Amino acid sequence: MKTSRISGLACLLGSLAVAQASFAQRPAPAALPEGPGKLLVENLCTSCHTTATITGSAGYGSAAAWRDVFSTMIKLPDAQAETVARYLAEHFPEDISRRPRLIAGDVNIEIIEWTVPTLGQRSRDPAEAPDGSIWWTGMWASLAGRLDPESGIMEEYRLPPAARPHTIVPDAEGNIWYTGNSNATIGRLDPQTGLITEYKTRARDPHSATFHPNGNLYFTAQGAAMLGRLDPVTGELVEIDTEPRPYGIQVAQDGTVWIAYNGTNKLGALNPDSMEIRYYEVPDTRTRIRRLSLDSEGMVWFVNSTLGKIGRLDPQTGAIRQWDSPSGPSSHPYAIAVIDDVIWYNESGMRPDALVRFNPRTEQFQSWPIPSGVGIVRNVWVTQEGNLLIHQSSSNRIGLVKID
Repeated sequence: MKTSRISGLACLLGSLAVAQASFAQRPAPAALPEGPGKLLVENLCTSCHTTATITGSAGYGSAAAWRDVFSTMIKLPDAQAETVARYLAEHFPEDISRRPRLIAGDVNIEIIEWTVPTLGQRSRDPAEAPDGSIWWTGMWASLAGRLDPESGIMEEYRLPPAARPHTIVPDAEGNIWYTGNSNATIGRLDPQTGLITEYKTRARDPHSATFHPNGNLYFTAQGAAMLGRLDPVTGELVEIDTEPRPYGIQVAQDGTVWIAYNGTNKLGALNPDSMEIRYYEVPDTRTRIRRLSLDSEGMVWFVNSTLGKIGRLDPQTGAIRQWDSPSGPSSHPYAIAVIDDVIWYNESGMRPDALVRFNPRTEQFQSWPIPSGVGIVRNVWVTQEGNLLIHQSSSNRIGLVKID
């Protein structure tokens, strides 16, 4: 476990941009510079990703920092770990142009991080169960993990090997539901017995999911360009076609299911009963929206990832307003949540990954570097106590942001 208390404008940490890899399409290998350690890197690092992940990274500031990163991916003898770290630090130093523009402020936070047991699993999408435990999905290892935040004890449940779960969502009884991104399923894990039930989807890649007050589970399928609804009681599945690359999904207080689109400049309002969609266009066709959240007045807040902005849609009038993120057009806002009508999100294009707070009442920003901010926060979860769950997928960490 690692704890960091950050107040106001914290000291800036240099860090690595670990490129997002995919089982379906890995980047082509890239030539590495000659030097002691080259063959070790080629042989040890490419079991999970190609050398293009290293050459395309933003680098890291020291051998110790490089070692800290890859030690969450693979366990090596000290001699090999030191050689690899020295080689990477010499040939891939930090790209300081990727440092975030941090904004000072009066709010204090504490970030607690845990490294998950299975290395290299790409831990992501943490969620809080009704009993206060924190769950996550280890996408590359096809597992679901449970963390007791009080004791720090973690345990991992093996899921079907081909599932590669993208997102998990607990239900009211404590069952853990996951999206089988690689085997076209929605799965349910019963933590009491370890038993798994799978529901086969027509969509090839279920992505993100959320429960509705009506008891149904709604989900997106990014590659298939589909939306789905599963009745957990009957197992009935309804799936429809939609605009390209539906991504984030949230339920409003009025029951509307909101969809973020990562393949077009649109937001979608899904009727949970008829499955009909009303689309809202966001200005600029370059706009791509990964995730969204809602405030107490029903306003839809979203990240404009490609243009480095956050935005707000008024569903009643269709009016859209956007604000530039502090680190600019290349900041790539990603995950977002609303806590007490204050907006929290991350700048995933920066190194370190920056956590940003935006107060709509004052229109003021405040931001902090995430201590292990090398792996990109791709989703967040608001806890029962009003804190924030985050993660670092490339460095296999789960985090809790305590908001003072």
